[in-house]
Amino acid sequence: MSQTDTTSPVTTREEHASCGGRVGFYAHASTSLGLEARFGLFLPRQALAGERVPVVFVLAGLTCTEETFLIKSNAVRFAARHGLALVASDTSPRGAGAAGEDDSYDLGTGAGFYLDATAEPWRDHYRMGTYIGQELPALIETTFPVDGARRGIMGHSMGGHGALVHALRAPQAWKSVSAFAPICHPAAVPWGEKAFTAYLGPDRATWAREDATLLLEAGHTHPTEILVDQGEADQFLHDQLKPELLEAAAAKADQKLKLRQHAAYDHSYWFIQSFIADHIDHHAAILKAG
Repeated sequence: MSQTDTTSPVTTREEHASCGGRVGFYAHASTSLGLEARFGLFLPRQALAGERVPVVFVLAGLTCTEETFLIKSNAVRFAARHGLALVASDTSPRGAGAAGEDDSYDLGTGAGFYLDATAEPWRDHYRMGTYIGQELPALIETTFPVDGARRGIMGHSMGGHGALVHALRAPQAWKSVSAFAPICHPAAVPWGEKAFTAYLGPDRATWAREDATLLLEAGHTHPTEILVDQGEADQFLHDQLKPELLEAAAAKADQKLKLRQHAAYDHSYWFIQSFIADHIDHHAAILKAG
């Protein structure tokens, strides 16, 4: 991969040596979104030597970009120790021109919720569900030395919601899953209700496949243990996140769930940095055992 590689579907924006491997930020023409899309990628030294390595997709939260998680989470150094690749997508399409997409932080730009919109004016470009579930993994696995058979997913807040939903709906594609402070029951909280009404329309029956708690209640499970960390001083804990509802649904579904709650920690990347090593260990143990 280089800026002079005219045969690649991916354009290199920048690349940097890091932790014995390489962090890069790239762009490509997305068929799912109908726009240019950007992503970040960490490749460990094993991949740079030609080995196909396990990969974890990391989904950031509201207002973030493809750079945020890789820069702020401190995940790269721990992924390097395990020989894991990390892929960080953007959080929405950019420049779609949908009416109102830049009016608020929790809808539109930076707030794609990792789903496929079906309502106007969002449906033509806001198709992050297909992008994350199909297009981006296929692009990564055909362009870079990563092993799609050993693929995990994790995320924070809105991205934690996305990670849980994608893993529960397609456990054969996502072999490991974890989340930091996820929106656990978006159909029942203000962030989710606003986004789902706009993107999917008012019929709540159509929301169920985009809600981890409802997916568990409907019988969707993952064969591995799900790791979730939540700060008890999180300013969004009680109104937006509601991990206790995920925990109750998991218990009823016999889904293995390790929900860890931490006194004094908030919703920030300082919280993520404090426990990211455990999440990388969690994914490495599953993906490298396969």
